[in-house]
Amino acid sequence: MLENCKTIKERWGGVSKILDKWLQQRQELIVEFCTITGVHDSSAMNQTDTTEALRHFCELMVDYISAGHFEVYDHLIQEAEEFNDGKGLEVAQKIYPKVSQTTEVALAFNDGFDHALNSNNSCPTLARDLSKLGETLVSRFDLEDQLIESLHYAHSDLLANV
Repeated sequence: MLENCKTIKERWGGVSKILDKWLQQRQELIVEFCTITGVHDSSAMNQTDTTEALRHFCELMVDYISAGHFEVYDHLIQEAEEFNDGKGLEVAQKIYPKVSQTTEVALAFNDGFDHALNSNNSCPTLARDLSKLGETLVSRFDLEDQLIESLHYAHSDLLANV
């Protein structure tokens, strides 16, 4: 999509739209997390509802993570490269491995939950696992925000002048 844009402003302004969509996905993920962890009133939820809510949350989480790794991060790196932003790329090199670690935790949660559902086992450590996942997601969101700031927003003045 962005490769077909004719100007720098069209191309990297388009990244803002991709980021907006992705950050909206993040917001949905946070809302679902709050719902399944009981931050929102879930007193009316029964076991089936909880299982379905967890399944839906895991789908959102995997979609969000995939979009980050296979779309958003690539566009951010390309933008920094086009603007010859060595500092931004250096930040990305430091942050990306940390983001990847959070991916491993999130996918392990997803796989463990999926395995428990498919084998009809209960999840005795679900509360602890959700707590760890919540901390991991908070860390991930902070790292992603640093990437966005360093690789995209840092170029907003340059885009305005193109």
